[in-house]
Amino acid sequence: MTTRRTRPAPRPPEGTPPRAELARQARAVLADAVRIAHWAAGTPGPGATAPLAAHALERAATALELSPAQVRAGWDRARLAGLVELHGDTARPGWRLRAWDRDDSAVLRGWVALFDAWSLVHAAPEGIEAGAVAEAVEAVPQVLSLLQLSAGPVTVPALLDLLGQRVAELHEERCEVPLGPGRTAPAAPAAPAGNAADRAATDGPARSADLNALLLDWALEGLAAVGALTLGKGHATLTPLGNWAVWVKLEQICVAAQSPAGNIEQSAADMLLGCARLTPGPARDEYRAWLAARTVGSAVAELLAVARGEDALLRGLAFEALRVVGAPAEPEVRAVLAEPSLRPYALLWLAEYEGNDPDDAQDVLSREEATWLWVDTAAAVADHGETGLLVRHLDSAVQGTVPALLDEVRAVGHPRTVQVLVALAAAHPDPALAKAVRRAAFQVHTGGA
Repeated sequence: MTTRRTRPAPRPPEGTPPRAELARQARAVLADAVRIAHWAAGTPGPGATAPLAAHALERAATALELSPAQVRAGWDRARLAGLVELHGDTARPGWRLRAWDRDDSAVLRGWVALFDAWSLVHAAPEGIEAGAVAEAVEAVPQVLSLLQLSAGPVTVPALLDLLGQRVAELHEERCEVPLGPGRTAPAAPAAPAGNAADRAATDGPARSADLNALLLDWALEGLAAVGALTLGKGHATLTPLGNWAVWVKLEQICVAAQSPAGNIEQSAADMLLGCARLTPGPARDEYRAWLAARTVGSAVAELLAVARGEDALLRGLAFEALRVVGAPAEPEVRAVLAEPSLRPYALLWLAEYEGNDPDDAQDVLSREEATWLWVDTAAAVADHGETGLLVRHLDSAVQGTVPALLDEVRAVGHPRTVQVLVALAAAHPDPALAKAVRRAAFQVHTGGA
């Protein structure tokens, strides 16, 4: 028996609704955005341009029975949530829109994208310096963490105190020393009576507290606008969606502190391609980050779908990513043993999962399976690697001699056999060996013996 140390799947906080219910709530928040995205997708010409032109805005309002303001807000949300994608001046349906009715994970990721963009959904008060707004946005994660840890309403004064502390820390980190006794600032022009933002920007010692209060109100309203929290009289409370999203982000910090290639939002194929030139450690970090943003079932299914494709490099990388998944992937990996193109990879995965040393795992393959894997790996090298690497790949063949290898390669029936042999013949420096490999490639191509 062997002991496998795997990190248990993290559990959301007690009381968190099931993902299906969270997705239902997210669909409700983005209902207008989805309607507008579908309308734009089915509207040729000016109706699908971005930003939404005035005449298209009127047409959409009429068609959808919404006010122009609702259409404009929904359009912005559709863009921020990835329901539409901008290509020059044209908007096209995003992949999330196509998956919206059937894929809860796509819905939740779309809502999280909107949640992350709350400061764009709700415009900052006028008259406030951009730097102060940026500080507030940077401090909001601490405010959200307090709300999440409190698991209930938190008073606005407590949130304001935390926001002020975080802003002061940001100033200290940037070595911005506040004015103290005996230190004077250049005189500011007298401020005319005006709105709170004007006074907050110019009222000296009271400026910091007033400005923080104004920015906190803006942040809470923005987060409420995307469905992350609700506002009561003098307090704020995270919604189930907001509570879940903050927990996910905290969990991702713990589980996947780094995502070197930044591929969390990419498809499995694009993520694997982004990892192709990473060393094993950073690649595993990237796989963990990508997996942390998805349910295990959907992630495993997507990786196996990529493994079934034509790119041999992605096939091998998909099983590397599945090694990071560990035990939850075992049933699906065992189920593909009947598929010839995946069987060698699945056998090696299962051997390592059951505790065999990776160097000895090759023993579980039959000679035919090992030969098939040799050709598949050579195809990956031919497509993505260097010439010298393909030549060195000869040494990994189990046959021991080139003639024996060529005999068994011709018999194994791999669809890339001809291309691999042609590439190997072109790369090998030995003319006699290259000639033999070319002859084998010709025989496979023509069906000769």
